[in-house]
Amino acid sequence: MSTVHSSPHEVAAAPWRALLADASPQHVVAWRGGRAVRAPAFLRDVAALAARLPQAAAAINLCEDRYAFLVAFAALAARGQTNLLPPSRAPHAVDEALAAHPGSYTLGDLALDPAPPHYFRVGLHEARAVTGPVVVAGDAVVATGYTSGSTGVPRANPKRWDRLAISSGHNDAVLRALAGGAYHVVATVPPQHMYGLEFSVLLPLFGHASVHAGRPFFAADIAAALASLPEPRVLVTTPVHLRALVEAKQALPPLAAIVSATAPLPRELAREAECRFDAPLQEVFGSTETCVIAHRRSAREACFTLYDGVALHPQPDGTRVEAPQLLQPVVLADIVELAGNNRFRLCGRNTDLLEIAGKRASLGDLTHRLLAVPGVRDGVVFQLDEADAMGVRRIAALAVAPGLDGRAILDALRAHIDPVFLPRPLKLVKALPRSETGKLPRAALLEMLKRDSGLGTRDSDAT
Repeated sequence: MSTVHSSPHEVAAAPWRALLADASPQHVVAWRGGRAVRAPAFLRDVAALAARLPQAAAAINLCEDRYAFLVAFAALAARGQTNLLPPSRAPHAVDEALAAHPGSYTLGDLALDPAPPHYFRVGLHEARAVTGPVVVAGDAVVATGYTSGSTGVPRANPKRWDRLAISSGHNDAVLRALAGGAYHVVATVPPQHMYGLEFSVLLPLFGHASVHAGRPFFAADIAAALASLPEPRVLVTTPVHLRALVEAKQALPPLAAIVSATAPLPRELAREAECRFDAPLQEVFGSTETCVIAHRRSAREACFTLYDGVALHPQPDGTRVEAPQLLQPVVLADIVELAGNNRFRLCGRNTDLLEIAGKRASLGDLTHRLLAVPGVRDGVVFQLDEADAMGVRRIAALAVAPGLDGRAILDALRAHIDPVFLPRPLKLVKALPRSETGKLPRAALLEMLKRDSGLGTRDSDAT
């Protein structure tokens, strides 16, 4: 069987590319229920699902099982339909994505009650042997990723199949060099997020990887998932999950590498993780707009190294990025300092830079100072939208710090922060409103700040 077609939209684009870069019978695409799913079985699952999909231009892929997500992603691509990846799977985010794409539907692998609008239940039923290559139009838009909304309203970013192949090749090259060949991935991030998509969905399609079907959350579950795979193993995770793993003192099976993204990785945490798990830790840098464009070994390097063909051009409002996977340059809000030899230092975001009373600071550095206070387990510093009577937008903070009060935290910060940048208010909370990938949507921070946590905030405005 070749790809399934049902509308002119599905046959207009060419040239075609094979769905799997390696469709050999030996290639393991995924590990599910302790068993290897090899290329022929995967292609049968894709072909069977593609034949059953409704006719439409796009669908929101809500599959929880990573292998089911992978099959659905590939089936949609083979049908010429776009995988919509809203910033979250919350009902309002799903509804907004459906409204932005009239005629689209939702699909998933679970019996949801209540089910989201226009819900199609994915079932994995192997069909007859595939008689021809399952292919995808090279210039087909196979995914639309949305920015997280951490700095504002989520924005849609369409992704073409041929361009995803380019960026995936760069990611695969880094991991294959560390692993010494083909490798096996366990990811703690959801496949609906662009980082999760790149490192746990696209790598099995374009690269030399297989992926564990689960998304383990607790330390013991991560260890068990890794132990169920053969070597070499790669753990794809976030700073939040990595910190929890380190603090749990969980022993892990031998790792070829650890990958981290979605938030800046403190060098101290990178060093501690490398020491505890005896594996090189690669922090990757990218965005929903660009995909991953650079990497560094954060325990040893301050600078990121750009992937081949990527060029950065600093400008007043951020950084213009040129990359082989981009049809045109993209301007990011990140501020960088070029360091030569295809390297750069990340200095923050233009939205992070503060100037109050003629003095300058960055929200990233202030957050780092907050997290360095003994007893603070998690925290964030951010700027409010509205200005005070003096025309100054105040700095606020949320902190998770059992056993401390706001006055003690502010006293510790005074030793390192100019008084004009001390966060007021500083609210103590039980947990930050992090997304599945550890990000902190701005709207959620502002909402939490408004609520009275009852956790010692009487001292939070102390000066």
